[in-house]
Amino acid sequence: MNVSRGCLAGGVTGVLIAVVILGSALAQPPVHYVVTLPGPGGVGVAFVAEVGITFLLMSMIRIVTNTPRLARYTGLFAGALVATYITVEAPLSGMSMNPARTFASALPAQAGTALWVYFSAPLLGMLCAAELYVRRYGLQQVICAKLHHQNAKRCIFAQCGYPQPHPAQQEARTVRTSDKANAEHGSAI
Repeated sequence: MNVSRGCLAGGVTGVLIAVVILGSALAQPPVHYVVTLPGPGGVGVAFVAEVGITFLLMSMIRIVTNTPRLARYTGLFAGALVATYITVEAPLSGMSMNPARTFASALPAQAGTALWVYFSAPLLGMLCAAELYVRRYGLQQVICAKLHHQNAKRCIFAQCGYPQPHPAQQEARTVRTSDKANAEHGSAI
C-alpha cells in the first residue's frame, strides 16, 4: 500500500513541477495536463480496452518471467508491447494501464471523466491474467515475477523459485563495487 501512495504522490508531484516549469502551456489544448480520456467509442470501449491491454501485458510478464531462458528479456518484451499499445490502443482509451499516472494528470486538470475506468480496468485485467496463468499452469509453476535475477541481489518475493545468491556473494559484490568506486574517485582526484 505504501508503494501505491508513493506512486500517486510522485505522479502528482511530477505534474505539479511540470506546471511550475511549463506554466499555462501544460494546461492548454492539445496537452491539457496529458489527461487520460476515453476515445470516441466511449467509456465502455475504454473499459474493455484497458482490461485487454493490462491482461495481455500481465500474461506476457507471467509467461516470460517464468521461462528461465527468456526471463532476462522481460523488459524488452514489455517495452515492445507498450509501444504497440501506444500506437494501436491509445485512440480507444487514452492508454493508461497505470492508475497513478492517470490520477496525477487528472488532479491538477480537475478532470475526473471516467476516472473509475482507469482505476478498475487495469486491476481487473491483471487479476484475470494472474488467475488464468495459475489455473492453466498451476501454482507450482509460478517461479517469480522479478524482472532480473542474473545478479547478486536477493529477490524480495518470499516464494521466489530462482536460486538466491548466497549472503557471502552479496557481501563480496558490495565490497568489490565500493572498492571499485573508491578507486575510481581516488584516481580522479
